[in-house]
Amino acid sequence: MCVVLAILGGRLFYIQILNSSTLQFRAAEQWYRDLPLMASRGNIFDRTGQVMVESIPTYSIYVRPVAVTDPEQVASTLSRYLDVSHASVLNRATNRGASEWLIKMQVDRPVAAQIIAANLDGVFLSQSYRRSYPLGPVGGQVLGLVSIDNIGQEGLEAFYNNILRGQDGRVATPSDLRGRPLQGGREFYFPSTPGFDLHLHTDATIQNILQNALSRALFDHSAVGVGGIVFDIGSGGIVASAAAPYFDMNNQPRHDVATLLAQAKNLPIVNVFEPGSTFKILTLAMALELGLTDENEKFNCRGFRMIGGERVRCWKTKGHGVQDLAGGVRTSCNAVFMDLSQRIGVDRFYEFLARFGIGKKTGVDFFGESAGLVLPKQYVREVDLARIGFGQAIATSPIQFVSAISAIVGDGILRTPRFVSSVAQSNTTITSPDRGVRVVSPETSRRVRELLYGVVREGSGRNSQVPGFAIGGKTGTAQKYEDGIIAQGKYISSFIAFLSVDGVPRYTVFLYVDQPSKMGYYGSLVAAPYVGEIFRGIVEYLRLPPDPNLVPNPASMQTVQIPSVAGMTSVNAFATLRAAGFFVQVQGEGFTALGTFPAAGERIRRGNPVVLRTG
Repeated sequence: MCVVLAILGGRLFYIQILNSSTLQFRAAEQWYRDLPLMASRGNIFDRTGQVMVESIPTYSIYVRPVAVTDPEQVASTLSRYLDVSHASVLNRATNRGASEWLIKMQVDRPVAAQIIAANLDGVFLSQSYRRSYPLGPVGGQVLGLVSIDNIGQEGLEAFYNNILRGQDGRVATPSDLRGRPLQGGREFYFPSTPGFDLHLHTDATIQNILQNALSRALFDHSAVGVGGIVFDIGSGGIVASAAAPYFDMNNQPRHDVATLLAQAKNLPIVNVFEPGSTFKILTLAMALELGLTDENEKFNCRGFRMIGGERVRCWKTKGHGVQDLAGGVRTSCNAVFMDLSQRIGVDRFYEFLARFGIGKKTGVDFFGESAGLVLPKQYVREVDLARIGFGQAIATSPIQFVSAISAIVGDGILRTPRFVSSVAQSNTTITSPDRGVRVVSPETSRRVRELLYGVVREGSGRNSQVPGFAIGGKTGTAQKYEDGIIAQGKYISSFIAFLSVDGVPRYTVFLYVDQPSKMGYYGSLVAAPYVGEIFRGIVEYLRLPPDPNLVPNPASMQTVQIPSVAGMTSVNAFATLRAAGFFVQVQGEGFTALGTFPAAGERIRRGNPVVLRTG
């Protein structure tokens, strides 16, 4: 008997003392019915404090069949107010297979008030939220998507979901075993905890400027897509990022999943492609940093180089003749950059690629970033290195490329690109100021800037000029690949440029046009004008002071009529256009001029690029 009593006593001690909390919790699950209280997601603000996305209170409507006294009234009332099927509501109001059924989520407050006023037995409301976008389509691909149950799916909403989401609460109502509320029982309220707010480097106004320019470029060139980034050189902050087309975030095409997923992606972060001639900036910086060339060196371009037994052509097959380094940069001569890449050599070239962050992820606070495509060093032949030197046989993501170029022109400091600057309602910040890593010397950075200023003043980048401001840049045109082979007639045209204020580089803009189908495919005509438009919008918005020494005289702003050269020999046509004062780019390898773009008779500013088509 003593042993039995001891065993019973021990069992009682275990149940009453050691396991009491677990049993109480299990009992409470039977005594109470919970309604969830969704937490409010944190708001997202741009760098000026403007709200880009916020949470609006809504309600979720539930039905508890055991508590419904008049199923027909419930079905009639809810179907009228919630625009749902009468039959489906009636089925749930009478189906006791579950203790409660969800009828609809994200019901706005006025509708919820009407349902409360109807005083329906067995109908319950719980707190929820939906995301609202005061700026419509502005920044949508950066902000991303949220599911109906408050989970981030794309963009910053997904990357920072744990910070934005908060902690859900609940209301516990005492009920009998069948789920019917008990009269006089004690109700428990566990409030939700809102998520933290995000403050971005993104500027909503500059984001809008970028998106407007991308939309115009998409329409003007009937392109497959257009993308761009505005990057703060001093901080590493991503001021704007988008890819056209896009949709209004308050009217998301949830009915068309393919369109939703395609247009919700922030392609400048996740895409990769050959940069083309814009990559020559990296080769230039390497050669200057190693002391392998200088601004006075002369190069002779005959239209090709023989490398490793293979003939590698310059884009201008008839050659650029003798020119100095600055001229080679202005004309984007492939031969110059083949020479420089051969001097650098594979080992040093790849050391610089790693230093610039090419071939690895930047660490940007965004899902889906690619490391790019870089041929393994052990497989690189001389001819491969020559092509990489002028932007072929290598692929980068736009954010990776912008980060590297910004480092080269930004005093030589490579910074980690970031969207988020800080988190509100917290004692800590997500990002501290990025001091960066030095990749080239300040002197090399200065020399590269000066050479790129020349491209905009006198070369293919003239269409990006903004009176009173120093802008440097480089155009690029890269062939597209499909199934591993070159897609004939399909190009990605791009332009990367930086804006300096009082001699200090402030912003980098990279814009690419995917497969333009009208008005040619050269970056100087397809991409550069829109970069200039973006820079003009930025300086007007920020009221940046122009440099009076850079304001052109009125004579240089006069327009000149493009002469008709169709039918001339290509040599004579080239000379005629040059004599008229235009920067001429030749398309084709024929000996006869077919025409120009812009067309003969149009008036453009003297010095601007003109494409001579030959056949």
